[in-house]
Amino acid sequence: MSWKKVALVPLALLLAAYMVLAMTAFNKPDEEQICQGVDIHLEEDIVEGFLSVDDVKRMLTLDHINPQGRSMPQVNLRLIEETLQAKELIENVECYKGQEGQVCINIRQRIPVIRVMNNSGENFYVDSHGKPMPGTDYPCNLIVATGHVSKPYAEKWLTPIANMVLRDPFWKNQIVQLNVLADGSLEMIPRVGNHVVYLGQPVDIEKKLKRLRQFYAKALNVIGWNKYKRINVEFSNQIVCKRK
Repeated sequence: MSWKKVALVPLALLLAAYMVLAMTAFNKPDEEQICQGVDIHLEEDIVEGFLSVDDVKRMLTLDHINPQGRSMPQVNLRLIEETLQAKELIENVECYKGQEGQVCINIRQRIPVIRVMNNSGENFYVDSHGKPMPGTDYPCNLIVATGHVSKPYAEKWLTPIANMVLRDPFWKNQIVQLNVLADGSLEMIPRVGNHVVYLGQPVDIEKKLKRLRQFYAKALNVIGWNKYKRINVEFSNQIVCKRK
């Protein structure tokens, strides 16, 4: 029994030493933990936003809130979130500290769904919630709305249409322009076919586009896409076409 006790003493001392070293290695004082970098993630959507990772890094630098190289306890996550979320092109921000000494920033951008170039000379984008966004030179393949388009009209009528169109690959590629007439009715300019589609008032658009697509498949695919110059799908029980 005495021999066993003697043998266990060095083992216990070795185990105690290991525990001390492990605790020292994994529990360094906060002051020694330096931010090694910033991991920025931009959430993806059906349409690309206007921001890039480099844009966000420039914002951090210009606002003097870039955490890289700073002591981790000095990194104010709330300040980073509030500063970035105040930007006009950002909808939501979440920050947290990673396990490898980096600061992670997840960003949900405001997503543009339609570009407005109205007859009053205004040029702006509208996001997926119907709110105006500033104009930009960033290339963006979106439907252009022209004519008598006010901001309230764009929010109430055009935004739901644009959101619906962007979820449908066929119409996303086919619809190039929506023109708003003085009475609030809509014309559609397609990418394929030298015709104008009159949609009427901006109601039941999904049903109107469904009938138009059936007409494309059963008629224009047979007689040709340039046969008519105007196609009227305003009424639910008929499609009226005007020849060139």
